[in-house]
Amino acid sequence: MKWIIRKLLPLFLALCLVGCGKTEGLQDGYYTAQASDFHFGWKEYVTIIVKGGRIVSVEYNAENASGFIKSWDNAYMQTMLHSNGTYPNEYTRYYAGQLLDGQGEEEIDALSGATSSYGSFQKLEAAVLEQAKKGDSSIAIVDNSEEE
Repeated sequence: MKWIIRKLLPLFLALCLVGCGKTEGLQDGYYTAQASDFHFGWKEYVTIIVKGGRIVSVEYNAENASGFIKSWDNAYMQTMLHSNGTYPNEYTRYYAGQLLDGQGEEEIDALSGATSSYGSFQKLEAAVLEQAKKGDSSIAIVDNSEEE
């Protein structure tokens, strides 16, 4: 029995450490990636919190020039819901939830009606994960000029 434990325990531990994908080596801290410019009056951003090498919190949203948060704008929500079938409070949570659940190792699925934000989120996600790998807590500015 001791022989089995001595032989299988190291193998088991090695297997537990295998499979750390994109998020391997994330350093603890707060990290933000933000769009370089306003797009239709909003500047999108992604902020993550890493603790113990794992993403424990994700916020994806946008703010206008006065700092008002897009997902709080009820009039915008009603307009977008009727024209696109989704709205900022839904798709920002959807994309952020996928990043948190997948820990940056899984592909993020697009949500119908929010494909422009999907493209922006992918760029912001890549930038914020790179900041976390480097341990660089400065805000990463992501070029979004081609979206306009």
